[in-house]
Order: sequence, then structure tokens, then C-alpha cells
Amino acid sequence: MNLKKFVRYQALCLLFLLKTSLYGQIQKDTITLSDLPIQTSPIQTTIQNTASVVAIVSQNDLTKNNGVILTPILNTIPGLYMQQGALNTNRITIRGIGARTPYGTNKVKAYFDDIPLTTGEGETTLEDLDLESIRSIEIIKGPNSSSFGSGLGGVIHLLPKKTTTAAFGKSNTTYGSFGLIKQNLSGGFSFSKSNLFTGFTHLQNDGFRENSAYDRKSFNLHGKQAISPKGELSYLGIFTRVKAYIPSSINENDFLYQPQKAAASWAAARGNESYDKLIWGIGYQHQFSAKWSAKTSFFSNLKKGNEDRPFDILMDKSNALGFRTKINYKNYFLKKPLEISSGVEFLNEKYEYSLCQNLYQTQPGQGSIKGDSFSNINQNRHYINYFLELQFQLTNALLLESGLAMNSTRYTMETELSDSNIESDKPSSFGKIWSPKLGLSYKISQGKNIYLSVSKGFSVPAVAETLTPGGTINAALKPESGWNYEVGFKGNWFNNSLYTELALFYIDITNLLVAKRTADDQYVGVNAGETSHQGIEFQVNYRFLKSDKWQLNPYFSGTINHFVFEKFVDGDHDYSGNKLTNVPDIQWNLGLEFSTVQGFRLNTSFRNTGQIPMNDANSKYSHSYQLLDIKTSYAFNLLKSLKTEFYAGINNTLNGRYAASILPNAVGFGNAPARFYYPGDPRNYYAGMSVSYLFL
Repeated sequence: MNLKKFVRYQALCLLFLLKTSLYGQIQKDTITLSDLPIQTSPIQTTIQNTASVVAIVSQNDLTKNNGVILTPILNTIPGLYMQQGALNTNRITIRGIGARTPYGTNKVKAYFDDIPLTTGEGETTLEDLDLESIRSIEIIKGPNSSSFGSGLGGVIHLLPKKTTTAAFGKSNTTYGSFGLIKQNLSGGFSFSKSNLFTGFTHLQNDGFRENSAYDRKSFNLHGKQAISPKGELSYLGIFTRVKAYIPSSINENDFLYQPQKAAASWAAARGNESYDKLIWGIGYQHQFSAKWSAKTSFFSNLKKGNEDRPFDILMDKSNALGFRTKINYKNYFLKKPLEISSGVEFLNEKYEYSLCQNLYQTQPGQGSIKGDSFSNINQNRHYINYFLELQFQLTNALLLESGLAMNSTRYTMETELSDSNIESDKPSSFGKIWSPKLGLSYKISQGKNIYLSVSKGFSVPAVAETLTPGGTINAALKPESGWNYEVGFKGNWFNNSLYTELALFYIDITNLLVAKRTADDQYVGVNAGETSHQGIEFQVNYRFLKSDKWQLNPYFSGTINHFVFEKFVDGDHDYSGNKLTNVPDIQWNLGLEFSTVQGFRLNTSFRNTGQIPMNDANSKYSHSYQLLDIKTSYAFNLLKSLKTEFYAGINNTLNGRYAASILPNAVGFGNAPARFYYPGDPRNYYAGMSVSYLFL
């Protein structure tokens, strides 16, 4: 664990800072963490009062690392674990849900300013979003919300950055190890009725491993316009172009002795993915009266991509169109505040893809070579989610939250085989799925609340998981569903200098979906059992020292898990009683933030991740690992309107070897050993500067 080095470094840094005089400004705290409003909730409330745990990642938190990807930031949140195989290969699990998904993030719903980022079949991709466009993130853990449809693991809301000055222009450049270059230009304005933020980012990285180069260009635009004293129009647009090479997973011997290697077949084919993606939306919010308000948004997602893989070449495109609307009513009932929110979310998505042979082996050294097409498939994905939520102040100290949602999801598919025969499946529906929620929050005293909640959630299978070996949809497959039971405490201490959270939860999941591997890139989904997820999550934020000249804030968070298969029979194997695959049994994060009025800032984060079972049989485990990340920055004004910041950092300071991501239940074909491991980057450095001009 090397804790001695960590403690020694923290002490030296603190001693240095106390003796250093710089120029800048401390960001003053104007609100305690517990009083922060939850902006994405259908009914506005605060962290303190809501009957669940909602994690908020602030703008300050987003700047604590190199600004490339969310992984080191999200992994400080109790109960959440993000694995990063590469910049384009990631998996987010919340309270163990989604951990057995072979690739990518599933069973977690995500939004960007009320626009769904999750596809119609439940896949979520956050890694191609530019952090420069994000103002904050709100995370609901587990099936604790009835307002957002399919998302058994929880909901991640990203809020767009907005302009807070009259007008500004900014340039930001970062250089780092392994050919990292990130360049960002942004600007915007804010007037009495208008607000606009826009930015362009170009991110390049050669990567630590072979065949892992990454190139992303992104442009984002977000604005709001008041069109009447009671009405406001909002708009959002994000365009992303990505070209990312894929090193894939490697076996244990290569992981230990040659972690920079790519999988041989992926290196020979120069495997990669490239795509263009456009997300846009327009919304309108109106306050009819003190009692009635409404908000509606229309959105669309478009994507066109290509993926060169050793076993085939995939060409796909999708387009989705949908809307989300809600109406809120506020009043008093029995002289106590009452608010009701009801609404609907609808999405229709068309997905087309074709598969071609990859002839890379016929001309060695040339990379992927496109051959004949052997399959063309068109899919139509459709869901509609109705929701109703209620918040009622039963007494001055007791708050009731309740909700109910009804979801209907349907898939249809048309297949064109290589012999030009066309086969169409009948629409496959999972029926009507009801999701209730009930929660109570009780104020023990000022700044101290206890809460309990009971809720139900679900996740529908992805289309690929519903396919039989013959390529038709398995209509007998059922969605995973689970009940969440949770009790917790939130409290402020010592004149709001110390904030603590403690949550105990139990999630019982039935109709566990198992992806059985039948070929190198083929999985068949079956409902094979039940899992139980028991855990304890905790968080401590402490304003340890604060003066007019400097501020020291340590923080500590973590989770202790006991996730097991209650009933799980897969073919001839009975895994009942085993630990859930691909989830660490313990995670904790210890951090320190130090800032001075002269403009110097230090952030350190020491994260510990426990052992992870790599297969359902629990016959193989990854080693626990620790990561120490450090970042320093210095901000000052050159002129009255020109603000400059220099920053530098080290990630994986102790140069530990670890598996940044794991392919669960990997198997070897022929005599080849199983490829479980995606190696994490060794010690790496970055530095950069930003210049902002404020039009005063």
C-alpha cells in the first residue's frame, strides 16, 4: 500500500505551502455541501432533505485531474466504480450493477441537460464527452428514482457549463506523457435575458500500449434565452468525431511482463473504431403561476461509425428522436407543503449495421482489409416511460417522497442474410413494467437527517443479448429487476465544518441476465439467477483549517461491499453463494485540497481498490491496488481582465502495476490463455496553462 510514502509526501507539500507566498484568490464557500440543490430532480430539493444518497461532482472537483476523462473523479464517489481499459473502452458500475457486462456501460441511465445519452437498448457512453463542457454531475445510486425509466444501477446527470461573466474568451492547453495533447478554445456571454457557452476541444494521445492512439475533436454549444417574464428557451448541441485504436485485453503473462503489448490479433488488424456523433436538443420552461410550471424538451441523437475488428468489420449508424415533458403542481395540503410532478419520456431509435469479412491475414502488415458483406441488420428500438412523483411535508421534521413509473419497451429487427433472403422478427415487447418508490427523511436537529427508502428498478436486455444463435430475438427473455432497501444518515458538525454521510443498502435482483460466450464476438443472453447486493457507503468532508489567507480541506470516502450470487446456475455449473464477478469488495479514497489567497492550489487523491473476482467461479482474482494522483496549480491576473493559470500533475505517482479494467469470464480459444487484463497506465505526467480574457 506504501502509506508511508503517501503520508511523507503530504507533510512535505503542506510544509512547503505554508512557507510560500503566491498571488491569487481562494474560492470562498457560500453554501454547505448538504444545502446544495439537486437540480435534476423532478421536484427540487437539497442533498440534506432527500430520502436517498445523491452524489454531486462540482466544477471544482472536475478540475482536480488532467481533464481528459472522468475515471479518477468518479472513482472517488462511494459505491461507483469506473474501469478504464482505454480512453474509448470503459465500464461504469453502481453498487455492483452492470459489472458483468462484457464491454461498455449498461444498466446505468445517463442524461446531459435532460437529453438521454443512453441508447434505446440501454448502452451508455460518457468517455467521448469533453470535460470542458460539463459544469457539474449529479448521481443517483441504485433504483432510487422512478422518473428516468430503465436504469437499475442508477442515473448519472451531466449539467452543461454556462457563462458566469458578461463575456469571456479562454484558451487552455495540456501536454502529458504518452503523447498527450489537449487544446481547448471556449467563449461565451451572459446578459439579462441571454446566456451562451461554446467550446471546441482537440484531444490526442498516443497511448501507453501498442495500437492505442486516440484522436477526438468535439464542439459544444449551450444557451438559454428568456422569451417572456415567465418563459425560458434552452438549446444544446454537441458534435464529436473520434478515431480510436483498440489494444484489447491481454493474458496474465503479458500483463505481468509486457503490459504495453496489444492483443496479437488486434495489433495485426490495427483494430480501431471511428465515429461521428451529434446530440442536439431544444427545451422550453414556463412558470404559469406560483402553483403550476412545466418543462418540455425535444432531442435527437445521430451516430455513424466503423469498427475494424479481427473477426469482422462493423459499419453502423443510428438515429434517435424523442421528447421529455413534466408538469409540476405546488400547494398546501392540511397546511403542509405538497408538490406533485408528472410526466412522460419517449424515444424511438433506428439502428442499422452491416458486417464484412476482415481479410487482414491475407496481406500481413497492411492492417484491416474490407471483404465481402455477410450480414445486414436493421433494428427499431422504442420506449415510453410515464412517471409520477410526490413530495409532502408531513410535519416540520418529516418529509415524504413517493413515486410510481410505468415503462414499455419494444424491439423489432429485420435481417438481410448473405444470400439476400430477408427475415423479419415480430415486435418483441417486455410488457408494462411498474416501478414504485417510497422514502422518508426525518430532521433530527438542524443539519442532521436520517432517512429510509424502498424502491424498485429494472433494466431491459440489450438487443444483442436477446439474440439467439440463429439471429432471432428471444421473446422469452425477461428484464432484470430489483428492490432497493436503504437507510442512512446525513449530518453537519462543528458549525458546519464537518459533513458526514452514511448509507446502508440492500438490493435484491432477480432474472439475472447472463451473457454466455459462444464465439470470439458472440454472446447469448439467458436469465439464470438472483444476486444480492449489501453494502455500506460513507463520506467525510472536513474544512480542517480556514483563514483569510489559506484553506485546508481533507476528505475521506469509501464503500464496503458484500455482493453474492444468491441463485445462479449456468449450464452444469452452480455458482450460488459465490461473490459477484468484477466488483471490488472494498474501495476507499483519501484526499486533500489546499489553497491559498495568493492563488496556489494543491490536490491529492489516494485511492485503494480491493481484490476483484474475475470469473463467476471465483477461481481467479485480480490484486488490490493503490493509486496516488497529485495536481498543483497557480492562478494570477496579468492585467485586470486577463487571468492566467499554470498547472502540473502526476498520476499513479507510486508507479503501481494494476488492472485498470477486466474482461469478466474471459475464455481462451484453442491453446490461447484467457485475456482478462487491460493494464493501467504507469506513472505519467502532465502540465499546461490557460489564459482567459474577461470583457468587463
